[in-house]
Amino acid sequence: MQICHLYISPGHNYFGHHGREPDDYPTVEVPMIECVAGHGIRGDRFFDYRDDYKGQITFFALEVFAELCRAFELQDCSPSSVRRNVLTRDVDLNKLIGQEFELQGIRFYGTDECRPCYWMDRAIAPGAEQFLKGRGGLRAKILNDGELRSRVLESLK
Repeated sequence: MQICHLYISPGHNYFGHHGREPDDYPTVEVPMIECVAGHGIRGDRFFDYRDDYKGQITFFALEVFAELCRAFELQDCSPSSVRRNVLTRDVDLNKLIGQEFELQGIRFYGTDECRPCYWMDRAIAPGAEQFLKGRGGLRAKILNDGELRSRVLESLK
């Protein structure tokens, strides 16, 4: 599995906003994230969100994002628009549901699909929610502390 992008956001734009307008917190690309076992990503909106939360970290396949952009003819859409923490390449994330896996020395447990919601139609394009059903990414728990680094950003140094 290759890490292509890492993102954090200080607040929720869509999560918990049913029936009201979204907020406008930035999704910030970072070269490294600090994973804290049982708590989440330091500095991210879901850090210490809830005890034993199943979405302490989220993953999304860059290949799926590329398909989405082609299908909807999106030219200037950033991978940050899916609001997932880790954008990957070369892994079927659905196969990690119910599995423990390791990445850069950090162990994770894939809890379930990070299902797309109706907000995807607003954040990306009308029809994005339906397009992403069954491939919205992976929610996972963090099992040990450590740092994840984006190999893409490291290679640009």
